[in-house]
Amino acid sequence: MIQFDSVYKTYESGQDALKNVSLKIEKGEFVFLTGHSGAGKSTLLRLIALIEQASRGQVIVDGRNLERVPRRQVPFYRRRVGVIFQEHRLLPDRSVFDNVAMPLVVAGHRTSETQKRVRAALDKVGLLNKEKVLPRILSSGEQQRVGIARAVVNRPQILLADEPTGNLDPTLSLEILKLFGQFNDVGVTVLIATHDVELIRHERHRRIALAAGQVVASG
Repeated sequence: MIQFDSVYKTYESGQDALKNVSLKIEKGEFVFLTGHSGAGKSTLLRLIALIEQASRGQVIVDGRNLERVPRRQVPFYRRRVGVIFQEHRLLPDRSVFDNVAMPLVVAGHRTSETQKRVRAALDKVGLLNKEKVLPRILSSGEQQRVGIARAVVNRPQILLADEPTGNLDPTLSLEILKLFGQFNDVGVTVLIATHDVELIRHERHRRIALAAGQVVASG
């Protein structure tokens, strides 16, 4: 499903964010990407989401070399990949419903289909009764769940999360991990970047550890 072959990512500053990374994630896997801040976790996720491109090497998703995806097709590719950020990135002046609906509106879905999908996504994350409120009155955990609903409303095949529990207490963090597990149970490939090794200590899923831009452990 996801394959990195000798991937390097070097920024204009000369910083090597990823160095000779090779890995493979199977379809339907749930994988934790671990490592300290600056290890390269976020960069790896951004390459999969086609927010950035590798400097060298190949990133292959579902048999497709991302380097060869034409610019005009990038938005269509991204609809297959849900991305969740630690900072939520919700529009403060739009309702919960409108925030979740944004990807569908951009994609040109009909109003009836948009309403159906948004309410299904909000129901999945337990926020259907909050669809009319503004994000600022929600708790941090609720805001994160809105971000998750927005990421899955397009029914993606891959779900990427960058430190999704970084601002949450341990109880809420476990609830969010359980939610990701539910999406994985229906076949979604899940990749979560986290530095909180204690949080995932009892999780059975595979871990890929990064340090200084290199894979140092996988299993």
